[in-house]
Amino acid sequence: MSLTTLRAEEELRELVERDAAHLETLSAHDVVAWAAGEFGEHWAVAGSMQDGILAHLVDQVAPGTRLYFLDTGYHFPETLATRDETVRRTRLDVITLTPAQTVPEQDAEYGAALHDRDPDLCCALRKTHPLDDALGELEAWATGVRRVQSPTRRDTPVIGFDERRLIVKVAPLASWTDQDVADYAQRHDVVRNPLLDRGYPSIGCAPCTRRVAPGEDARAGRWSGTAKIECGIQL
Repeated sequence: MSLTTLRAEEELRELVERDAAHLETLSAHDVVAWAAGEFGEHWAVAGSMQDGILAHLVDQVAPGTRLYFLDTGYHFPETLATRDETVRRTRLDVITLTPAQTVPEQDAEYGAALHDRDPDLCCALRKTHPLDDALGELEAWATGVRRVQSPTRRDTPVIGFDERRLIVKVAPLASWTDQDVADYAQRHDVVRNPLLDRGYPSIGCAPCTRRVAPGEDARAGRWSGTAKIECGIQL
C-alpha cells in the first residue's frame, strides 16, 4: 500500500509483535513481498554492495524500491563498480548517501586517518549518521545481514524493532547459510563484488579491510587488530 503519513512508533511496535512469529516461517521472497505490501513507499533497502542477493530479491518482488548505498569515500573501486552494475541490472531506485563531510574536510577537523585512531567515530560519521538521516523518513528498512555472519548477528530476527531509529527492521536473509547464498547467486547470476573471489569474504572500507587467510573467520579482515567487529549500522 502507498501511505501518505508515517505510522506512530507504537503502531510499528504492535505490527512487529503481531507478525514476527509468522514471518520467521516464510521464505525470503515472501518476507520481501510482505514488507513491500505493508510499507509501500515508506521502506527502503540498505546495500553494502558485497553481493546482490537482497537487491535481486527485492527487484523481483518490488521494482522501484529504494536501495541506499553509503559512499564513505573510502570504498574499494570494485565496490563502487558493483553499485554501478546494480544500477544497470536492476529496476531499483539506487540512492547513494554521502557523509556530511568529505574525507579532506573530516581530516581537517579530526586529523588524517581517523579510521586508524578512532574507527568507531569514523564509522559513525561516514556510515551510521548518513543512514540514520535517510531512514528517519521511513517506517522500515531491510538489511541483508545473516545469523551465520558473526556472533553479534546470530540472534537476528526476520523482523524486529530498531530501537535506535524507532522503525521496523527486516532481515529477509536472516536464516540463510553461506551455501544458500552461493546457490542463489549461481542460480540467478546476481551482481557480485569481485573482491569476494580474491580473499575478501567480508568487504568494508579499503583502509579497514584486509584479505582473510585460510581458516580465519570470514570477518577477521574487518578492523583487523582491534576488538571492533561491527560498523554500528546494524546495532
